Amino acid sequence: MSTAGRRILLGAIVVYLILPLVAVFLYSVATVWQSRILPDGYTLEHYVAVAVDPRVQGAVLRSLALAVLVTLIDIAIVVPAVFWARVRNPRIRPIIEVGAAIPFALPWVVIAFGIDRLVGEWAPSWQTTFPVLVLAQSAIAFPFFYWAVDGAMAATGIARLTEAAETCGARPIQILRRIVLPIIRTGVATGTVLVFAVSFGEFALARILVGSSYDTLPLWQAQALLRTDDQLNELAVTTVLSFLVLFALAAWLVARGRSSGASLAAGAQVGTPTEAPR
Repeated sequence: MSTAGRRILLGAIVVYLILPLVAVFLYSVATVWQSRILPDGYTLEHYVAVAVDPRVQGAVLRSLALAVLVTLIDIAIVVPAVFWARVRNPRIRPIIEVGAAIPFALPWVVIAFGIDRLVGEWAPSWQTTFPVLVLAQSAIAFPFFYWAVDGAMAATGIARLTEAAETCGARPIQILRRIVLPIIRTGVATGTVLVFAVSFGEFALARILVGSSYDTLPLWQAQALLRTDDQLNELAVTTVLSFLVLFALAAWLVARGRSSGASLAAGAQVGTPTEAPR
């Protein structure tokens, strides 16, 4: 393909990805938008209405709390599990991979109904509670974090690095904290963005497992679509804000990963000349 053809293709992809976001943003600031290609007028009143609406504030905070807790749980479980499977016991890798494939093999609605039925049979007092939603969402989002971390460990040859660290007398917790986590930082950042995004915008699990008892942002957005009091502009506002939150998180993690990687590389370059051969 020629240079002009590649540029045209790239421009078409950019337009395809950006145009829906631009349309949603324009609708979020539109006074009236009916028969013209652009809104008839512009206003920030919809943003002010969202900012002062206690239901939206509560929904956003609940979604943020859910996404943060799920991300922390998956980090705490997946990183040691993948490390163990890669270094200590490779025989458990097929089991982990089958578990990671289940959320892709079954519809999430089916999984949610199964979890709700299980909780109803064994722990009825836990039904429609926040902890059940957190645990279920952690299980659903686990594959996104697993594949990112597993790929990062495979690319860095973590088994050989672990052997070298153990030869120097490092303990397992030191290996995880000082060697594994810095090296797989890019994979952790990628998995964090994916898990946070999936958890922040998840609707099916929240609707089935907690319903109106824990009104997350996706649940509020679904209710706004069904109302007749014309909250579509506010719905567009929450969509734009959700995108900005996720974009800011992704940009921050990428920038942090690059700066940390640069620091590690600089440290390696500084340390190399000081090591005299023996």
